Amino acid sequence: MTAAAHEIHQALEENRSARNGTVRNARAEELVGLAETTGDRPLLLDALFDLVSAYEYSSERAKMFVPFSRLLRMWDEHPEDFGERAVYQLHWRFKWVSTGMIGYSDIPLESIRRWLVEMGRRYALGGYSQRPVRAAEYSLARHTGDMAAAAESLAAWTAADRDIMSDCRACELNDEGEWHADLGEDERAVDAWAPVLAGEHSCQEEPHRVLALSLLPLVRLGRTDEARGNHLRGYRLARGNESLLPSIGRHIEFCALTGNEARGLEILAEHTAHLEGDGTPLSRLHFLGAAAVLLRRLTALGHGDRPVPAPGATTRTAAELLIRTEATITRLARGFDERNGTDTVSTWVTERLGSTPLLDRLPLGVRAARLPETAPAAAADVPSADGAADAAADSAAERSDDLTELIARARELSRAQRDAAYRAWAAVGRAADRTGTPLDPMVRAEVADHAGMDSLDDPPAALALLTAAVADFEAAGEYGEAAACRGRAAYAMALAGPAQPALAAADAACEQLRELHAKERATTRQFTGALLMRARIRLGTIGQAADPQAAAAAVEAEVSDILVLAEARRDEDRVLGRIADATCLLGRLVAGRGDVRGAAEAFTRASALHQEAGRPWLAVEGEAMLAELALNHGDPHTAARAARSALDLGAGILTPAHHAHLLTVLAQALADSGQDDEAADHALEGAHRADEAGDGEDTGGWARLVLGGALNRLGRAAEAAAVLETALPDLRAAHHEGRVVQARWWLGECLLQLAEPREAAEQFLLAAEIAKEWEEQQDHANLAHLAADALNRAGLDDQAVQAYERAEQLWRALGRTPAVVRALRARAWIELREGRPGLPAARRAMESAAQTAAAALAAATDEDERDMLRADLADTHLQTGQLLVRGCPGEPGDTDTDGSARAAYEEALEHTGRAAATYGSRDGRSAAQLVAAWIEADLGRRDAAADRARAVLADYGDEEGEMAERRRAEAGSVLDHTKQPPDADPAP
Repeated sequence: MTAAAHEIHQALEENRSARNGTVRNARAEELVGLAETTGDRPLLLDALFDLVSAYEYSSERAKMFVPFSRLLRMWDEHPEDFGERAVYQLHWRFKWVSTGMIGYSDIPLESIRRWLVEMGRRYALGGYSQRPVRAAEYSLARHTGDMAAAAESLAAWTAADRDIMSDCRACELNDEGEWHADLGEDERAVDAWAPVLAGEHSCQEEPHRVLALSLLPLVRLGRTDEARGNHLRGYRLARGNESLLPSIGRHIEFCALTGNEARGLEILAEHTAHLEGDGTPLSRLHFLGAAAVLLRRLTALGHGDRPVPAPGATTRTAAELLIRTEATITRLARGFDERNGTDTVSTWVTERLGSTPLLDRLPLGVRAARLPETAPAAAADVPSADGAADAAADSAAERSDDLTELIARARELSRAQRDAAYRAWAAVGRAADRTGTPLDPMVRAEVADHAGMDSLDDPPAALALLTAAVADFEAAGEYGEAAACRGRAAYAMALAGPAQPALAAADAACEQLRELHAKERATTRQFTGALLMRARIRLGTIGQAADPQAAAAAVEAEVSDILVLAEARRDEDRVLGRIADATCLLGRLVAGRGDVRGAAEAFTRASALHQEAGRPWLAVEGEAMLAELALNHGDPHTAARAARSALDLGAGILTPAHHAHLLTVLAQALADSGQDDEAADHALEGAHRADEAGDGEDTGGWARLVLGGALNRLGRAAEAAAVLETALPDLRAAHHEGRVVQARWWLGECLLQLAEPREAAEQFLLAAEIAKEWEEQQDHANLAHLAADALNRAGLDDQAVQAYERAEQLWRALGRTPAVVRALRARAWIELREGRPGLPAARRAMESAAQTAAAALAAATDEDERDMLRADLADTHLQTGQLLVRGCPGEPGDTDTDGSARAAYEEALEHTGRAAATYGSRDGRSAAQLVAAWIEADLGRRDAAADRARAVLADYGDEEGEMAERRRAEAGSVLDHTKQPPDADPAP
């Protein structure tokens, strides 16, 4: 082979691993031109076959017909140029061409049928089964709507013998399942796809396509967890792949029909170039149909004016893009119908575009920007029985103008301290406005008071409302409630601005109430309420105090005094609730000074007090705080119990944001206690509710992190990767360094499982860059080592060596000898690779590993540590022996003219002997013995090799177990190699 031909062969190999698309295609075209200049016809064949492959897996499939015709002509003219592999490739690609023609409406049916006949003829001449021919006939019949012919071809196809020309089993099951799905037989379809979904069969485009096909059938069957998982797995595989446009479209359609329109838009935005272009018409029709389903859904939800991504890096409104897309769909469908002489394609398109949602919302776990709520949305929470009753009453109140009834209901809810009281008083105000009925000062005060407390997220507005309420309470002669309301207004003032004026106002309110309470003109509930408001204001000033510790102690003493006062009057109206509130506040203060047990006791007591008072819904705060406290101090079981209690007690009254947070706390607690299945369920729900509440960046990011970690530990790497990738932007935006590092760490682990080591290394390195600034360097060292392992797996030798050197330095600084030894040994093996320094550098790294382990073993006093270091030293000797054999340019024997190979093998035998003597375990010792046995055999010492093998057999005897079986099997292989029977007497 000439130098030029060799370079072209290398370039062909490189291009085969390039990403599918126009760049790969252009390079393949260039290489065909270069191959032509060499006059090397077999080389030209290779280049043409690669060109056809490049076109097949891109949006330029139409171009493959010309080079394939050329290949067919070359076969007919010079069959002697075709080796066995080339003959196979020619016939294999015949299938691509024959079925590929179906996707172009300008290729007449008669031409396609002639190609199918020719395919059958050539397969028969080549001695191949007609199974692929029948499969192609089935595809054509199904496309044209001839269902009888399709059924007949399907039967003939599946009955024909399989041989080397048959499509892979994964692709065949794809088609079989799709046939059932088209007939409405979802269960049979999913059953047909099951082996592909389970990973039993796969190929270059499977399970990618089956994952997409299964989405809607699974939803229709109610198997939504599987549908969600298949979407997360499948879209990562299909994303950006030109040959999988129909599959990408199915993911968009799935999102559109499961309430995930925002997610569908994100997917569409990544592939907008395919809304226009010259790709395979039938593939484009599949993709455009899905886009139209999404755009129709957006329009139906009131988002027709929403700007959406369009081709050419532009935007159009959803309605405008829908019109353009449907026009293209109509044109493409008409072209196929005219070619086929049927209306099958147009009918299919019409049915697809008329699809209606299958679910209001299927939480996916991945982040998607919320769509503006311009259309009615489903309720964020499913209320409990009490919550449902409140909701029904609220609805009735909205329609009622009976102020007497509305006021009575609002006061009843206020006395019960129900959250619905805020809505009830708002309804009173609206009814008064509608009817023009003037309210007396007391009712006006109650309306304004509740509106103010419900508006604390807008402190200036709350302050104005509460100030107005004070005046109306006084006008009504309710001086105790007016003073209490002044305390609430002081709290709003603190939220709105500097604390000192607010504290002064709170002091004045408390003094007024002290006097009124002493004269029994104010209730204990009113007095303690104002005292608690003042304590909360002071709590917010602790961070700015000259002595925060002393300031916190003063607030704690103040709250303790409130409790003494309230406990003395606990039988008075609603005072038990005040005791619970004060106890909860005390718990926060106790937690702040590090008394975890005391804080937990306070939160538990606060919850019990609310329940004793007959208002369990108010116990949510205490349970929620207990859950957070326990979670942050390593007690996940208590955290999970408290979070569950808070969720149960708050059913129907929690805000979506609070509900999302509690679900995420519960998920984290379950994950921390090893209950990943349930943790994933709650984290998924938490992420969904956080997105609905507009808190996707903070709580949503955390929930997705917990979900991704749980999925990773459950072995669902593809799903976990999809979730973690969408969590990272939110975690970064929220400046959660620790969570960002954890997300990248888990994502790197997932990518390694998905055979994406280069990408995994990037995640580990990015995480290490953050962790290197931390005081504790354990994570930094771990991440550097993980990055090195990933770079090693990716074949990036220079970068891997650098990363291992960095990890070694970090581990040495931490005193972690076993990790140092592992890093050195990994470097040693890299040095043996082609283009690396070779055996001398590898030996130096192994020697350093052995010296490090030996020195640490000599210094160690703890027996467990000594056992671990002894195993590390033995492993190093064993690997040194293996490395010496692997790095030897030859083997002992006639060709070993200078004896260097024998010397290397003898040294390797010495190291394996040291390993066997150093190992403290039988399994380690037997592994070294067997390596030594093979080296003995290579040195021509068959008797010695057999002796070592028999020693291993004697060690394990008839013992059962996987390790024993493996050791006996290898020992038997050594004996077979030496031609010695297992029961032969040992050589003298």
